[in-house]
Amino acid sequence: MHAVFGANGRAGGETARALIGMGEPVRVVLRRAEQGEVWRGSGAEVAVASLDDVDAVSAALDGATAAFLLNPPPLSGDPYAQAAAIAAVLAASMRRSNLPKAVILSSIGAQHASGTGVIGTLNQIEAALADAAPSVAFLRPGYFAETWEEVAGPAITAGVLPSFLEPEQKIPMVSTMDVGQAAARLLRQDWTGRRIVELSGPEDWSAAEVAASFSVVLGRPVQPLFVPPAERAGALAEAGIPGEVAEALLGMYAAIGTGRVAREDGNEHWRGTVPLATAIERIVARSRIAAPV
Repeated sequence: MHAVFGANGRAGGETARALIGMGEPVRVVLRRAEQGEVWRGSGAEVAVASLDDVDAVSAALDGATAAFLLNPPPLSGDPYAQAAAIAAVLAASMRRSNLPKAVILSSIGAQHASGTGVIGTLNQIEAALADAAPSVAFLRPGYFAETWEEVAGPAITAGVLPSFLEPEQKIPMVSTMDVGQAAARLLRQDWTGRRIVELSGPEDWSAAEVAASFSVVLGRPVQPLFVPPAERAGALAEAGIPGEVAEALLGMYAAIGTGRVAREDGNEHWRGTVPLATAIERIVARSRIAAPV
């Protein structure tokens, strides 16, 4: 039985669907019971647990042969304090349930304890969980291609793609579809000890290439619109992102801009197969925003 946390999110959902598609038994772990109906319809077992509850998380892991675990994106408060608290719960639960194997979502750049903004929370997670099970793999994807969904509206309605990334800077980027496939592959493999697997798409991509993919999918021009550092805090505040979370996100984008968020030598380096255009097609399909004629 594979336990998958965060199944209603991007990476967790893709992992659960990939495993179900492979015919594997899956237990999705959700925060609320009412979220489980769609998963039961897909043949998954459903457990309910909050990541601040050691007893509930331990129960959700009980009997699992492997688990996909993650630190959810921070929505408010101190992201680093949240990561420390969740890491403590996950580590204790993994040990209490005698979990044999864990695949833990991290990020390219998580080798750095500081200087990477919110990615630093994943360095905390890796440090706390490295020896919490006999077999532990940290899956470090690049920038999620599906993150562009957050600014798809202007691309579709106005032909501009706001970006905190320099338009021509290529970075490790990957579709969450590939993340799910990679996580499922790791969960089904046998090994002992610690692994770090860094994952990116078929090639590295830039914001300009993302805009070009929107252009192809929409059938009309979309241009990247670079948001300079001085304007970013205001943009995040306007989007309703709380101050501590915004500060951590800004730190991440600054680190990407300077090249600090990069692959680490000595790790496994995997590439997915999902083209950028496929991820953008899905974003546009989900947006439900009527494109101008």
